Amino acid sequence: MLKHRLLFGTLMILTFTGIVVFDGYLDGSATMTKADDREIQGTLFAALTMLLIVVSQLELSKLAAARNLKAFTPVTTIASILLACTWYVPQFIDVSAGLHMSLILAFALLGFILYQYLYYGTAGVLANCGLNCLSVVYLGVLSGFALAIRIEFGLWPLLMYIFVVKFSDVGAYAIGSLCGKHKFSPQVSPSKTWEGMAGAVGAAMIVALAFALVFGIMPGWSAVVFGLCFAFIGQLGDLAESMMKRDAELKDSANKLPGFGGILDVIDSPLAAAPFAYLFFVLVR
Repeated sequence: MLKHRLLFGTLMILTFTGIVVFDGYLDGSATMTKADDREIQGTLFAALTMLLIVVSQLELSKLAAARNLKAFTPVTTIASILLACTWYVPQFIDVSAGLHMSLILAFALLGFILYQYLYYGTAGVLANCGLNCLSVVYLGVLSGFALAIRIEFGLWPLLMYIFVVKFSDVGAYAIGSLCGKHKFSPQVSPSKTWEGMAGAVGAAMIVALAFALVFGIMPGWSAVVFGLCFAFIGQLGDLAESMMKRDAELKDSANKLPGFGGILDVIDSPLAAAPFAYLFFVLVR
């Protein structure tokens, strides 16, 4: 397990960083000068987000099927992608992010009701439509905030937020495996401990401070607060997905990534942290 986590974790970090940095060079945001930024930002990252949404919706439908719930995957996938592009679309069309999101959510809800009527009738209306509303908010709206960070604040704040959250996972896993004794949430995730949480906080603070000092993203004291907050937020995001898996009585959302499980098992903590990271960057801008 540890060998697979180290190998595939390193490969995923290198691949993700390479894609995001290359995206930054394509649109000019990889430089420290705003004058280099092109009009359209984050295209490659938007494409990567869409791909992850497609795979994640399929994994979420598997969790739903384990509870005999119906995921309207064609509708949820399209709606989630459109929601994820809430801040990307206004670069082409004169529409506010708020109006874009509101319209997509409204049409998605009507689409769920129509899909339910056509394929399942009156059986499980509330449960099925509720599940699909959850899926588009979870994968669409939350992903949209990650893309918002990339477009509004640039490449380096995006990498800072992702690295802080994921390295807090690494710190939690490493310290928790070595000396974890006191359970953090035994009912949802028995392997999580308060000792692991301390490791998460330490790792997150170090990474946040490094990004802040090297790239001038925010003052050092703000970076320390950022690391502290997002160590906890990231772990709560992981617990949220663990609750779904517990309900479905499945260990992982899939078995695509040895040592990790599925894509949902990898992106759960950054998803939950995205709107909070966006708000933090707004406040310290």
